[in-house]
Amino acid sequence: MAILIDESTKVVVQGMSGRIGQFHAEEMIENGTRVVAGVTPGKGGTTVLGRPVFNTVREAVAATGAEASLMFVPPPFAADAMMEAADAGIRTAVCVADGIPAQDMMRVKRFLKRYPRERKMRLIGPNCAGVISPGKGFMGIMPPHIYTPGRVGIVGRSGTLGYEAASQMQALGIGVSTSVGIGGDPINGSSFRDILALFEADPETDAVMMIGEIGGPQEAEAAAFVSEHMTKPVIAYVAGLSAPKGRQMGHAGAIISAFGESAQEKVEMLSAVGITVAPNPSAMGATVADVLGLQKAA
Repeated sequence: MAILIDESTKVVVQGMSGRIGQFHAEEMIENGTRVVAGVTPGKGGTTVLGRPVFNTVREAVAATGAEASLMFVPPPFAADAMMEAADAGIRTAVCVADGIPAQDMMRVKRFLKRYPRERKMRLIGPNCAGVISPGKGFMGIMPPHIYTPGRVGIVGRSGTLGYEAASQMQALGIGVSTSVGIGGDPINGSSFRDILALFEADPETDAVMMIGEIGGPQEAEAAAFVSEHMTKPVIAYVAGLSAPKGRQMGHAGAIISAFGESAQEKVEMLSAVGITVAPNPSAMGATVADVLGLQKAA
């Protein structure tokens, strides 16, 4: 079992007619993702990679039964693309675009709240790597060859550190059930807490690697959730131990502005609830191996 995507998930790609959308859609198809259609306004009736292209998401859903969407839409139009997908009945959407104004994301969050739980869309991102269930399918821009099927979940704000964790785990013979990049923006669709809850309910995930960074309250909220609800071991790494207060570091959300937002403070909060924290990024895989009681590679 996997969370968010598996081999049966029908995926539509918004922006598949573009160069970047077509490149990543082709890689998704080659790795078993069930891409059923593309959506590009004004391109309806054409085909890309042997898949039909529709003018709207609603048309694509009606014709193909698509239930998930990956968006390659420029930042000025990304909010409208997210809301269009939700209105069309898409259940899981991934938006990889960065540079989306916070005001636009506030509008999207308010829009998503209007739907009842049974038809509310789960949004991953923006500014994220996407979602991959190795051997089953993926929606995003991650390199699929570094992910081996297995029983450890990965969730992180940094796509690059997520890749690094997966690569280290692969070298140690540790596989991944699903890896989710939630994105590094201050306002995103899904939080650590949201994804940890999915992993906790997944019978084929035995442990979770969580990759945080400075800025924002998400790691503190995750610590509280782990303390109260998680029965599976959680391993973590928090980037930004050397970041000075008040300076933005990489992601838009990676800026220390309040107590509890520095990397050291987050490490202390996570450790206090029993989460094993890797001391540096090169030790993420080894720390997972230690927690699982596996022999480290020589």
